[in-house]
Amino acid sequence: MTDSYIAVDVETTGLEVRQEKITELALVKVERDSITDCFSTLINPGKPIGETVSSLTGITDEMVKDAPAIEEVIADALDFAGDLPLLGHNLLFDYRFIKKAAVNSGLEFERQGVDTLNLCRIFMAAEQKKNLADACACYHIPQPQAHRALADAQSAHLLFQTMKKLHGGERPQAFAPAPLFYRAKREQPATKRQKEYLQDLIKCHRINITVQLDALSRSEASRMIDGIILQYGKPSFKGKHL
Repeated sequence: MTDSYIAVDVETTGLEVRQEKITELALVKVERDSITDCFSTLINPGKPIGETVSSLTGITDEMVKDAPAIEEVIADALDFAGDLPLLGHNLLFDYRFIKKAAVNSGLEFERQGVDTLNLCRIFMAAEQKKNLADACACYHIPQPQAHRALADAQSAHLLFQTMKKLHGGERPQAFAPAPLFYRAKREQPATKRQKEYLQDLIKCHRINITVQLDALSRSEASRMIDGIILQYGKPSFKGKHL
């Protein structure tokens, strides 16, 4: 059973890793079962945060407008994590977003980890809900600020420690790190022609868009172009094609 790890959590603009962005990142360093250090920062996702996400997390566009982009902090975050295994609740969700950010910055990120959601599926009753809030409630772990990255990472750590004390002797192998698998492909930035075409579309249709065009990948720019044309129709100007 591991006693040293990085408890991790990300908040994002949505659930789909290929389309959504990180809005907050937290890493909690645990050594010999005790928290020894923390890394936490808001992230400017380069796109609007929807009302549903803001109401859930409390993170707004105003809060992240002056925050760094993920590319500015990902190297420091990985240095902070070192070679320790990861721990989180529904860990693959967080791992996918972090690995995508790492790969996009040309960095390697292969890890082992322990998922407290898997532990809940093993040790909690089948009829009990197993999201982080309900699992913490089941094990009498206070959650002062749910759906914020640092608080959720700390809650996952406390949940793991509590479950390890209660169930570690029963199935110690469940508390050992296992390899995490996700293949991320480096995204190509939007081309100059795509950004120019988007600017022309926005101007032609008089659209108010808060997305940072320089932060778009090639595939994101293509989806945005297709979405604008689908909603507003083809542009009236001529002579520009992709």
